[in-house]
Amino acid sequence: MRFLLSVIDSASRTGSSEEMAAIDIFNEKLQKNGHWIFACGVDSPKSAKLVDNRAGAGLTHNGSFIDSDEFQSGFWIINAASHDEAMALAHEGSKACNRKVEVRPLLG
Repeated sequence: MRFLLSVIDSASRTGSSEEMAAIDIFNEKLQKNGHWIFACGVDSPKSAKLVDNRAGAGLTHNGSFIDSDEFQSGFWIINAASHDEAMALAHEGSKACNRKVEVRPLLG
């Protein structure tokens, strides 16, 4: 099963050197144990562009579709044998990055 682990923060690029080192160790563990698919950081919603072309109008808006103090500042896409295993990995990831982590199964 594949899962999206979203890192939740109130600012981008705020990780301390200690947090970044812990994330690197966690990433290496994911890779070593076959859980790793992909991971990266995400810039703040200030840099977002929202595109709506449902009616063919080609609308573009500056900013995110959600008005919130918290947002996704990074993510992991992982393989896990079960939801319980994904949750255990999310707990480890949350501790490593010192942020909240949301877990969602990927469809398909």
